[in-house]
Parts: sequence; structure tokens; C-alpha cells
Amino acid sequence: MRSHRSRLFAALSALVLVALAVTAGSAPTASADPVGEPPQLQRDGRFLVDEFGRIVIVHGLNFVWKKAPYVPPNTPEGFMATDAQWLYDHGFNGARLGILWPGVNPTAPGVVDQSYFDKWDRIVDLMADKGIWMQFDMHQDMWHETYGGEGVPDWAVKRPAPYSLFPYSKVPFPFGYWTPEVSTVFDNFWANKGKLLDHWVTYWKQVAQHYKDQPYSMGYDLINEPWAGTEWPFCTLGCSQTYYQELQPAQDKALAGIRSVDPKSIVWYEPQQLSSGLLLQTYLKSVPGEQNLGLSWHNYCSATFVESTGLPLNATESCKGFTANRQNHAVDQAARMNAVPLMTEWGASDNVRAVQIDAQAADANAMGWLYWAYKYWNDPTTADTKQGLFFDDADLSSTKPKLGELVRTYPQATAGTDLKYAYDSLTGKFTMTYTADPTIAAPTRIFVSPLTAPHGYTVTTSSGSVTKNGSYVDLVGATGTVDITVVPNP
Repeated sequence: MRSHRSRLFAALSALVLVALAVTAGSAPTASADPVGEPPQLQRDGRFLVDEFGRIVIVHGLNFVWKKAPYVPPNTPEGFMATDAQWLYDHGFNGARLGILWPGVNPTAPGVVDQSYFDKWDRIVDLMADKGIWMQFDMHQDMWHETYGGEGVPDWAVKRPAPYSLFPYSKVPFPFGYWTPEVSTVFDNFWANKGKLLDHWVTYWKQVAQHYKDQPYSMGYDLINEPWAGTEWPFCTLGCSQTYYQELQPAQDKALAGIRSVDPKSIVWYEPQQLSSGLLLQTYLKSVPGEQNLGLSWHNYCSATFVESTGLPLNATESCKGFTANRQNHAVDQAARMNAVPLMTEWGASDNVRAVQIDAQAADANAMGWLYWAYKYWNDPTTADTKQGLFFDDADLSSTKPKLGELVRTYPQATAGTDLKYAYDSLTGKFTMTYTADPTIAAPTRIFVSPLTAPHGYTVTTSSGSVTKNGSYVDLVGATGTVDITVVPNP
């Protein structure tokens, strides 16, 4: 059933339908919301929906600047208005932004550095102006620079005894997680030693306070790839007790903190890190009374990862079974959580076939995604330098071949239910079917890849009328079962 929110907005949204059709080729803005509330994504069953009740499929990228000052600069290498326009032109409507704890509270627990928010707000505003949905991410990798990673403030680093008696020799990412010291650091965090978990919750309350009314928000990703701690070897087999005793209670506590200042935004939970690359069960549970949870899940086929380290392994085709399993598992886990799933990390490779396998599997499951990553940004926690979309971060024309698999024709917003779609990245042909919902007055919107349709495209539909504006297609007036085909012109 369509959410109460979408039905409430349906009549008023009709008043702005004409304006939407006229401005189909430009990015939506906050003024498009019929009741004055900022457009933000909410959960409706297993899908994300916008303020009109349309199913939103997110195709986006990760934006995490992992070194101080933990925010991309206003330079060609970093992020500028030209970057936001590039995202819009290439159909990327989502972003996972690393709003890092050491940026928010650099000097002491709970003490906010407003200038950090100001620097991010420049980027957030650029993205919102282009209608890009944003997820705010507490990103961490191996906890802190002490261990070769990033994610927590200097004051939050308490080297545990007896390891603190000796210098720490950094271990390359991700193997540093496996060291006894780093694992003990995570055990102490989950146990709230020195009230560190409480300070983390305070950080989240402050982030939520700042972004709760932000247009084009899709909520808060609580902790990137949480590490189990010293019991991690058992997590290669599942480690259900880690979820029940550590991961779930900690994320529930952060949820409660966020809800004290923001009652409506999606809060995204993550499973333990090893589930990103192994065929493992996860054990996150629903939260009584909570209807706006998300499952932020990662998909990294081990064969692709091993290849990225430089080993001569060519097992990319094995990733078909892996990613199919992970897609099915994510849908199942999200249902058990009463949450919406989103593939918030995947790729991190220049292997075009591997990217194609994951993208096709996501399409087959109507799964939104956020690719890792937009630019390389001298990432200190990576197996290689092949994660970004460009050969040169400062040159947006220096795109890599994998862009042809990422810039896909897809339904950005669907005014209906029972959505299914498929895209052939070789021919550019796109097919889509859904059941129109007459209570949604806003149009169904499709992005058409300009990479496979450089000479334009032809749209056929079984119902409704089509308006084309550049790479964007709007369909209005559809009823019943709707079948749509998009074919590039020769």
C-alpha cells in the first residue's frame, strides 16, 4: 500500500505538476514540495519514496575525503559547481557524504566545529540544487590515523594496554583490522569504555540536528563497516552474538539519540564488515515502533578484491553468483529488519566486467546503489588507486571505461508499484514495467544514458504521454500496467 504521506500529498502535488513538466530538464528544488516541507526520502516497504510517493531508485557515488580537514576542497580536484553539474548530466542522483566525527568534534566530546559544517554545506547546497539525494555517513576505516585509517577524533584514540607500551607498526588496509590492538579498540568502543560510545551518540545527535531539515536528505548511515573486535575470526562463520550484544545495541542507541532531535529521517544500520565480501548471514533486527530504518549494505566480490591487490587472478565471472546471493540476502535481511535496503558501497575497481555484473544484478532487483567512489582523493585506505571515475581527479573529461556501465538508463522516480526494469549497456535498450498509481500526480521520470544514446532516443509507452528534455523523460497520465521501451536512435 502507498504510504499515508504520499496519499496526503497527492492532491496538492497536482498543483505543481505542470511546473514539473515544464522544468523536466532542470534539477528539482525545494520549491517543488507542495506543502513547504523539504523534499526528503522516506521508507515505504522495501523502497525509498519521495515527497510525492514515487519509488525512487538511487544511482549515486561515495564522497569521502579521508584526510584532514575531512571535506573536499573548493578546487577542481575536490568538488565544485562543475562537479554537481557533471553528476546531473550523467544521471547520478545520489551521494554518500562522509561527515566525519573528527571534523564535527575535533577538540573534545560534544564540541562542534561549525566551520566544518559550513564547508560541507557548500557542497550539500550544490548537490541539493541538482536534486541529488544525500546520505550522511559516519565513515571510518581502521578507526584512526594511528592505525593507518581515519574516522574518529584524536581525543577518541585510547591505545589499550599492553599494546600501548610499544610503538604500533601500521598494517596495510584492510588487514590492520585483524591486529589484536585494533580489534581491542573496537571491543572497548562497543563496551562504552570511557563513555566513547556515548560521545559517538552525541556526535550523531549534532549531525542530525544540523541536517534534519536539509532538502534532498536520505538520512544517516551510522557507522561504515563496523568491525566486530577480537572475536572477528568467528565472524567468518556468522557471529550472531556480536550482532545481539554489540552491533545492534550500539546502533539502537544512536537511533534513539537521533530520534530525540529528528523524528523522521531514515537511519541506516550496517552489518559487520566481513559480510561485505563473504557469503555470510547477518542478524540485525527490527526496532519496535520504528518505521524508517534502512539497511546500508556493501558488495565486494572477493575475486575482484584479490585481483585489485595485484595477484594474477582472473575469476571475475565467479562474481555473478556472489552478487546474486548478496542481492537476495540484502532484500531478506531488510525485510527482517523492517527496513529499506540500499547498496551503499560496491565496485572500487576498474574491472569493467565486474562493474557490469554488479550493476546488472542491482537492476534485476530494483536495488539502488552508491558506487565507491567518485574520485580517488588520495585515499589512504585502499588496495589500489583504481576506485574513482577519473584518471585525473582535477579533469572531468578524463573518465575511465567503467563509466559506460555506471551511466545507465534507469527509472529515477516511478509513480506506481510493481516496478521491474532492465538495461543493456551494449545496445542502450531499456525496458520497464510498472502499475500506475492514480493517486500520484507527479510524473514518472527516466534518465536516459547519453553514452549509449548520443544521437537521441525513441520512447514508446503503452499508456500516458511522454515529454523529453535532454537525457530526462517524464511520463504523465499513465493508467493500469505500463510498459515502456527506450531505444537509442541510430
